[in-house]
Amino acid sequence: MSRIDELIQTYCPNGVEYIQLADIGPFESGLRSKTKSDFGRGNAFFIPYKNVFNNIAVDLSDLERVAIGDREKQTQIHRGDLIFTASSENLDEAGMTSVMTVEPKDRIYLNSFCFLVRLPERVRPDFAKYLFRSTELRKQIVKCANGVTRFNLSKQLLAKVKFPVPPCEVQDEIVRILDAFTKMEAELEAELEARTMQYGHYRDALIDFKNTKNHLGENPTTRLLGDMCEIVRGASPRPIRSFITEPGEDALPWIKIGDVPAEGKYVTDTEQYVTLAGAEKSRIVNPGDFILSNSMSFGRPYISQIRGCIHDGWLKISGFEDSFLPDYLYHALRSSDVQRQFTSAAGSGTVSNLNAQTVRNTLVPVPPLAEQERIVAILDKFDALVNDISSGLPAEIEARRKQYEYYRDRLLSFEEAK
Repeated sequence: MSRIDELIQTYCPNGVEYIQLADIGPFESGLRSKTKSDFGRGNAFFIPYKNVFNNIAVDLSDLERVAIGDREKQTQIHRGDLIFTASSENLDEAGMTSVMTVEPKDRIYLNSFCFLVRLPERVRPDFAKYLFRSTELRKQIVKCANGVTRFNLSKQLLAKVKFPVPPCEVQDEIVRILDAFTKMEAELEAELEARTMQYGHYRDALIDFKNTKNHLGENPTTRLLGDMCEIVRGASPRPIRSFITEPGEDALPWIKIGDVPAEGKYVTDTEQYVTLAGAEKSRIVNPGDFILSNSMSFGRPYISQIRGCIHDGWLKISGFEDSFLPDYLYHALRSSDVQRQFTSAAGSGTVSNLNAQTVRNTLVPVPPLAEQERIVAILDKFDALVNDISSGLPAEIEARRKQYEYYRDRLLSFEEAK
């Protein structure tokens, strides 16, 4: 019998009490009647929306300043406050929670897009931070949201949400177990960050822009990318919805930003397909071709493993085989020197983007193919460690996260007392 089972048998053998949020007090809103000039300065702090959204416990290192007058009646944050985001663009993300698990030393308030309820003393804050992010509670909370393009949380419905309140001894043991899982995941994420920095260091050192001699005693030549390959912009058949179809012999994959992994290397499949008529109005890429984002997160390269079509948010790079090994070109395009050139060329306007000509004018070192092969052998190991979702650190982090979620949901499931 586990320690949790022993505690339950000792303190609540007939089940655990469940209560509603309405039973513990009214919901209190965030900052009210503030103007733009009140923010970014002042004698107090407030918790931004993203702090609540991203953290199960409030991150006190991520606060912003606000001016609060002595006579203002604003809701100050205290230990044990359970905070909800009031709205979201996605239904599954509505009503995300964060808990203030310590008593703040400074005056802290809540942003106007969130609200809170004060937990009773018999609900440990550290227990609540896990409980209200559990699968069962998230299911209940999401049902309290309504909307079309933006989903707003109904306080009236939220007040009816039921949650378990096991004895404090049970709560403390659950927190001890889940804190251990959280610590393990944090250590893996810290290692991933360190390895990512290590990969960047070796990549920039090996892809040499200073034209110094490599280990073969040869000087790599830095040349314009456009002199060594073909670079063209994608194209979009319009209206695109008229050309979207089901996968089949008469269709080609339609590659969008959402189809590529943020830190991955390859394009392997897509959610949508276009008709052959749409493909004729688009730009076709073949396996082995590079695609490069030219807006939003511009300058991010990917290697296509499929035959498909790209819209005008992509650039296609092909015909480089005489000058580059594909994997070397991938690392070179991600190097700091190339990315700095991209950033400079994209400009600093509201919307920054690259065009085919600016990418053609990008300087890239071109060592002999044997040297490229040596560089790739080193960098691919680092790249796999920090980016491979099947075998690297991301895979281990994902496995630990699933393990944590499994045990969290098991530990937070209780038989309700009759």
